[in-house]
Amino acid sequence: MIRGKSVFYVWLAILPVVCAMFSLCVGRYYLSLEEVLRALLSPFGYSSVEQVNDIVLHIRLPRVLMALMLGAALAVAGTAFQAVFRNPLASPDTTGVSSGAAFGAALGLLLFNSVWAVQVISLMGGAIAIGFTYWLSRLKSEIHVHVILLAGVIVSSFFTALIALIKYVADPESKLPEITYWLMGSLTGSDYQDVLIGGLLILVAIFVIFLLKWRLNIMLLPDTEITALGMNAHRIRWVIIIASTILIASSVSIAGQIGWIGLVIPHMVRTIVGNDYRKIIPASISIGASYLLIVDTLCRTVTSAEIPISIVTALLGAPIFVYLFYRKREEWF
Repeated sequence: MIRGKSVFYVWLAILPVVCAMFSLCVGRYYLSLEEVLRALLSPFGYSSVEQVNDIVLHIRLPRVLMALMLGAALAVAGTAFQAVFRNPLASPDTTGVSSGAAFGAALGLLLFNSVWAVQVISLMGGAIAIGFTYWLSRLKSEIHVHVILLAGVIVSSFFTALIALIKYVADPESKLPEITYWLMGSLTGSDYQDVLIGGLLILVAIFVIFLLKWRLNIMLLPDTEITALGMNAHRIRWVIIIASTILIASSVSIAGQIGWIGLVIPHMVRTIVGNDYRKIIPASISIGASYLLIVDTLCRTVTSAEIPISIVTALLGAPIFVYLFYRKREEWF
């Protein structure tokens, strides 16, 4: 049992590394694995071609790190939402958080040029959105899972309208193209500053949910049973919701709206590891990070003009979700 568990975690650790090395090698300028390794080790005295160093260390590596972090963040947030709201269709998109965070970030782009301002306003927008969704989905003292999707649709539609208003009043020569392209999702131009600014909040929030992963199993029970076990269901739920909102808002403020990952990856993970959240959360981190990195690699290599990430995640995510829905529709409804 212990050996099998160790192999499981080793596999989870290796998968993102393999995907990262592949992504560092491919692109408009193909590099061999040896060239990539030499470039990565060049700060420690290993000889490497200067042009290769620039490509690997200053262009591809920050983007790879960003894709890994955002993929893990969106997957973990989606997993946490599905447990907290006890609904297999809950995700950053269906709960309205993504739209709220997108509105906040769009407002930040319109009014400020500071990355910090965009991230803070995006976080506020996501927090307001999930607050509305949570409030609307409560009847009496319990969360009714059949109401959560309707509440999420209402909140998402409201913030989508506000985003349209932001685009309407934005300067069509400068701000409007920036906001429009950003909303489609992209990791173009990622640098170490973005990794540092976004990574701090993302790592802290993922760590909080990781520590509470065993409690996510308990959150599937009715609140009365959770209270009977001596736990404060309301407090645990809000801690997880706040951490998940931070993950989504940070991701949206850095790379725009990237859909489907928070919905599809948790279900993909469950088909592999089962329904134990002690395994689902680590697997979501690894598979979500690897998935977004592969998608981003496709976006920057398939065509001469880079494809927005949200287009590819939708094109891949929709068929995958149809397959998962067909297999599990009796469990969900």
